Amino acid sequence: MTHETDQHSDPRLRLSLARLEVFVATARAGSTRAAAGRIARSQSAASASLAELEAAFDVELFDRVGRRLVLNEHGRALLPKAVQLLDDAARLETTFTDTLPTPLRMAASFTIGEYLLPDLVADWRHAHPRQAIRLDIGNSSDVARAVAAFDVDIGFVEGPIESPALRVRRWQHDELIIVAAPDDPLAAGTASVRQLAQAAWVLRERGSGTREAADRWLGARLAPMRVEFELGSSEAIKRIVGAGLGLGCLSRLAVAEAVATGRLAEVNTALPRARRELGIVVHRERRLGPNAQAFVEHCLRTASPTTRGARAVRASR
Repeated sequence: MTHETDQHSDPRLRLSLARLEVFVATARAGSTRAAAGRIARSQSAASASLAELEAAFDVELFDRVGRRLVLNEHGRALLPKAVQLLDDAARLETTFTDTLPTPLRMAASFTIGEYLLPDLVADWRHAHPRQAIRLDIGNSSDVARAVAAFDVDIGFVEGPIESPALRVRRWQHDELIIVAAPDDPLAAGTASVRQLAQAAWVLRERGSGTREAADRWLGARLAPMRVEFELGSSEAIKRIVGAGLGLGCLSRLAVAEAVATGRLAEVNTALPRARRELGIVVHRERRLGPNAQAFVEHCLRTASPTTRGARAVRASR
């Protein structure tokens, strides 16, 4: 028996998952030394794998900037495809083995990560007890960068995200409110614009979604605002405001329990309501795996007005 072989074909693949793993780790870490630590290899082995991958493509994938390796146009084109292949391979490994599912990697802004996602994650784990979840919490800008760099699968943000690489799906509405200590004179009646402009303020740090929304809502109307504290934690702001050191502007989600228990008071004003949209962010070039997609659908289902009301009641108890 004879076998005909196309003399122009080469059955050998020039790619390997191991080389792609080194490439993705280097793209995330900025050096082969740091990448090697992430994937439990020696630096020499990581450097050799990266060199072999570049030789296979006959292109350089990084620009050398000092001691850092920065993705060039070839590397940026390869990164989403490499991440997708590694994700698919990780899921394939679990198909015929008892290996745990690939962890869901998510990032969320502070308000969402501290006041919305914990209940959603708990509900999800009851239905998917083997599913590991990694949740990073930071500013909305940090979340957007993590999604854009493929460090996480899904992001949850409080404000608008302007990036051609990302797709933002509307999730649910939130509202900013002004809070004060219960014995603050502005907690009684309706505060005027002049009174608000003369008050001391305790706000989130610049770069956070809550601060950006507060600036859009209050900045032009009360300028110049007397901001005496800028803090990176909603809990810290609630304590400072509760001590009578100024007014706070936070998400209703973040202060629901404190207002319900009387530790803080909502300040009524003649200002228009400050509603904003919360969003779910994914990379345009990333295909979510079945578990990640199912978690997104789980979040979307719980965004109904009835569910939001139920969660608000639980938070106020």
